[in-house]
Amino acid sequence: MLVIALPVMGVMYMDMNNAMYRAAEETRKMKELRIKILKEMRGVADWHEALSILLPDYSINTSNRIAAFIAQCAHESGNFMVLKENLNYKPSTLLKIFPKYFPSESIANDYCSRLNKQMHIANRAYANRMGNGDEASGDGWRFCGRGLIQLTGRNNYQAFADSLEMNINDVPEYLGTFEGAAQSACWFWETNNLNNFADSGDIKNLTRAINGGYIGLEDRIKHYNHALSVMKGTH
Repeated sequence: MLVIALPVMGVMYMDMNNAMYRAAEETRKMKELRIKILKEMRGVADWHEALSILLPDYSINTSNRIAAFIAQCAHESGNFMVLKENLNYKPSTLLKIFPKYFPSESIANDYCSRLNKQMHIANRAYANRMGNGDEASGDGWRFCGRGLIQLTGRNNYQAFADSLEMNINDVPEYLGTFEGAAQSACWFWETNNLNNFADSGDIKNLTRAINGGYIGLEDRIKHYNHALSVMKGTH
């Protein structure tokens, strides 16, 4: 269960002013759990390495902050398994998710029947917003959601690139790596002052800040409570 693994991995080897591992017994339990999960989960060691470096750099450095971050990332990325937005929708789903951009069944059917339909769906759904060009520009697909918190749109890609002094054209590939996927989520977290919600345990409004609504709120809260129990050694 990756939602357990990442809080453990994020705590075990990060120096956060010793706030997270003062009790020897807690450390022992966390180590045992980490070893168990490392045997079960592919890629956990890579996530651990990336997050151990990045979380302190972005002040995600308390139990509440780490648990909230892990919970949101776990939900947004399908338990850290999906790093690129899945736009493989059926017409009926398009009508529900993007009603403004696919206002009729005929339009939804048209796009869903096209070759490389995810590209066409992204180019229409994300055209002329978030800094993207029109549908023909291809920006919707070029800057579709990537990383642990689905960085989306030219504006966000450019701002993230600027923060790392990186060329925006190199960002899509970087977001597909463990480090890039994690760093983009950390950057988004810091840029939007999400620690404020995490510090107060306000998962509902934290979800709204990330999602624009409350989709998956129950799952996010479940991940948060589970992660927090592991972080505090009560699991």
